[in-house]
Amino acid sequence: MKQISFAQAEHQNKKKVTRRERFLAQMEALVPWQRLIEALSPSYFPNSAGKRGRPPIGLERMLRIYFLQQWYALADEALEDAIYDSQAMRDFVGIDLAIESVPDATTLLRFRHLLEKHALTQRIFEEINAHLAEKGLFMREGTIVDATIVAAAPSTKNKAKQRDPEMKQTKKGNQWYFGMKAHIGVDAVTGLTHSVAATSANVADVTMAGALVREDDKRVYGDAGYTGMWKHLGEEKDAPDSKCYPGYCIRHEEGG
Repeated sequence: MKQISFAQAEHQNKKKVTRRERFLAQMEALVPWQRLIEALSPSYFPNSAGKRGRPPIGLERMLRIYFLQQWYALADEALEDAIYDSQAMRDFVGIDLAIESVPDATTLLRFRHLLEKHALTQRIFEEINAHLAEKGLFMREGTIVDATIVAAAPSTKNKAKQRDPEMKQTKKGNQWYFGMKAHIGVDAVTGLTHSVAATSANVADVTMAGALVREDDKRVYGDAGYTGMWKHLGEEKDAPDSKCYPGYCIRHEEGG
């Protein structure tokens, strides 16, 4: 039986369950950890047999830390501090401060770069979605499409002396923004994200609708930014089995 520290025992004996603890417990059950480990191991442990030096930190632990960073939108240094401060986070990651330390910010940065280098963030997304689909958690009745601007620093005070060429300027309301745009497709019943695409901020929301909708979606919902999206869904405006209105399309309607 695994021994627990005094801090863990004190934490477990408290009466109130926090929102963070509830959320992390749900994620513990929802994320297919073993599936992700099997998918990512070849890139994380390439030809490690016979190599000297300190072995890499366990893949599952680094994945858990990476997920915490995404869920709570924390920078590397802030995430390291948060894990030290939060018993709930340490329990989720599996760290006992009595015998080990939290991976430092540099380790987190290297892991994130490894994921980006091997396009593993997309692989993680695909594996989780496949797992959810197998569990019947995607109803596939319809999709909600949306987009959000991700701001970037417009300054040219950097090594290249220029702005990131992939980032563009756009206006929303009366305000100008510089950066990129994240386009997402969300299952209309469960609220789970099934599609993601990234573009420069000046790309119109409606033009990405086709990349976010599944072939068997019966309905597609969007705000005013998706008016006229039938043209981007491959639908004929007057087709008998498709009806489109401002920001809303019914596709393959029964009886059509």
